[in-house]
Amino acid sequence: MICSATSEPQLKAIANEIETKLKEHHKIRAAAVDGFPASQWIVLDYLEVVVHIFHRDKRAFYSLEDLWGDAARVAWEAVASASSR
Repeated sequence: MICSATSEPQLKAIANEIETKLKEHHKIRAAAVDGFPASQWIVLDYLEVVVHIFHRDKRAFYSLEDLWGDAARVAWEAVASASSR
């Protein structure tokens, strides 16, 4: 998964929210976490899924999407949480 943030605090907030929600709702913890907000790229490795959180400028520079240009894209859809039902 690849996503973008517009600032370093937002980058950190996205990473923290992903980690918190997966831990709380699914008892899943990242096997590894690398990077930090000042680097403008954080990677959360969940083994079967790797989450790349970029500052938008870094995302454009590294253009990871181009590495898998022939892979099928999966549209993300918001899923209602159990608490909102």
